[in-house]
Amino acid sequence: MIVVTGATGSVGRHVAAGLLAQGHKVRALTRDPSRASIPREAEVVRGDLGEPDGLADALRGTRAVYLMAMGGAPQRLAEVAERCGVERIVVLSTGDVLDDVERQPDAVAEIHAAFEHAVASTDMQWTFLRPNEFAGNSLQWAPQIKAGDVVRAPHPLARTAPIHERDIAAVAVRALTQEGHQGATYVLTGPHAITHTDQLDLIGATIGRTLRMEEIPADQAREQMTRYAPPAIVDAVLGQLAAAVHRPPTLTDTVERVTGRPPYSFADWAHEHAADFR
Repeated sequence: MIVVTGATGSVGRHVAAGLLAQGHKVRALTRDPSRASIPREAEVVRGDLGEPDGLADALRGTRAVYLMAMGGAPQRLAEVAERCGVERIVVLSTGDVLDDVERQPDAVAEIHAAFEHAVASTDMQWTFLRPNEFAGNSLQWAPQIKAGDVVRAPHPLARTAPIHERDIAAVAVRALTQEGHQGATYVLTGPHAITHTDQLDLIGATIGRTLRMEEIPADQAREQMTRYAPPAIVDAVLGQLAAAVHRPPTLTDTVERVTGRPPYSFADWAHEHAADFR
């Protein structure tokens, strides 16, 4: 049995599907099973990562866990998993985490580093996945694209290597089910470094429209974003974008090396998600 946390999320649902396709038993963890859209072959259980002591029944008897770094209690969560007999754990972290530093660069990195450190302090076999920007982050532009041809956003020249959620999931499935990935930290990127303007152009080409990005000041973006996200997280995201204007990402071959195939491009992702922008 393999537990998949965040099984209704953009990555978790592909992890669950990939495991099921290989014939593995999956226990999908979600806070609200009644609203979850999960393959019927999976066992669906209620659980909240923010309440680790309530996860014992879900974790007991499982061999491996795919873990989203969420919930605010990483040390206790790691302790509960180890006590329940979990042998292998794959953590979805972030490429913003830095090794061998006394302090992480921002709040996002701090949160994910805390989960990495908590898991690494146990005797469980671990693998850390550190993706670059999710291709799915561009879904935040969908309301503006549906309303018109102009997307207003900060730092349009931020250059990232957006990665398809299916590539992250494919690496996770292999780390959960195969030997040779224990103790590995995988930095995951898409095949190309492109700007947010480039991403918008590819979305436009996919849906047959000419779209334009208009830069707004970071302060204006912050005011909008803090309506639905904590200020520390918003500051971290905006700081990452500002840095990405002048510091392009380092591309990696991790997806191809682990899965045996090249990663999907942002154009591939846009084609698959065209309906989300129409």
